[in-house]
Amino acid sequence: MTTFDTAVVIGRFQPFHKGHATLLNTALSRAQRVVVVLGSAYRARDAKNPFTWEERAAMIGLTLSEADRARVSYLPVRDLYDDKRWQAAVSAGIAERSDGTPEKIALVGFNKDASSYYLGLFPDWEYIAAPREHEVDATDLRRVMFEGEDEDATSALLAGLTHPKIHHYLRGWLRQSFVAGLRAEHAAIVRYKRAWKSAPFEPIFVTVDAVVKAAGYVLLVQRGGDMGKGLWALPGGFLEPRERLLQSAIRELREETGLATLTVTLEAAFKEVAVFDHPDRSQRGRTITHAHFFDLGNTRLPEVTGADDAALAQWMPIEAIAGMEEQIFEDHFAVLDRFLGIRT
Repeated sequence: MTTFDTAVVIGRFQPFHKGHATLLNTALSRAQRVVVVLGSAYRARDAKNPFTWEERAAMIGLTLSEADRARVSYLPVRDLYDDKRWQAAVSAGIAERSDGTPEKIALVGFNKDASSYYLGLFPDWEYIAAPREHEVDATDLRRVMFEGEDEDATSALLAGLTHPKIHHYLRGWLRQSFVAGLRAEHAAIVRYKRAWKSAPFEPIFVTVDAVVKAAGYVLLVQRGGDMGKGLWALPGGFLEPRERLLQSAIRELREETGLATLTVTLEAAFKEVAVFDHPDRSQRGRTITHAHFFDLGNTRLPEVTGADDAALAQWMPIEAIAGMEEQIFEDHFAVLDRFLGIRT
């Protein structure tokens, strides 16, 4: 059996369950050092990503012996919605953990479904297919966590699917105050998808968003509905049947912020549009958005007020956005970064 210097395990682990433990144990059996790549790091909590990367690392650590904990390190990687950039970020993070000498690296995983395509992004690493010993899915676990009304019944279901120490961890975690908001969001998403269940084809939604820059500020709204309630987002919404994209972006901008700027001024300030189409960018389903960038220049900030789906509209200093990543809805931080260069 070939042994490796480093074995890599990649996942979101939302939460870490017995199937994930099989991956980790396989990696520990094949290499002295193991790096667990924690995907979807640095993002706001939501019903699909309820645990921070630190919480996930803590859960994994609970399942390990003291000796194995010393062999495992964690690499948090944010969602970049760009496979080449994401692959480069993971590869760079693994390289930083070596001493500079050439290493034999293994990637441990199993091809669950189409979402496992990322396993093919690392051709220089040897792929090791781990056995699938447990028919358990994190999606089902989250459903148990957020739909269970009886604490004891929920606990009993989780006990059969997770390590005893993680089961204990989850019991305490589910009692935290923010979990009520995650439950409400989960329920809203279930209702949303149920409304489209009878459609002959799975729907693909088209939306628009507006990135409005002025005098070193960008215009954001605070979401008021159950999905992403309290998180900061770009003003935007669904394209209506008879609208052009730019017309729709300006309409949504006005409806959610009351932006006191003439349409002719906004049209003159429009610089470019970019499409964001990652299949997993929205919990609502396949949602393709067209983000419109407006630059009003070094002008006095127009008055705004939250309305429609927005509880609040506010001009935010662009220099503050980098520190707000974990407070921003879905992929809107990536959209802001695309136009404003937040991380550069």
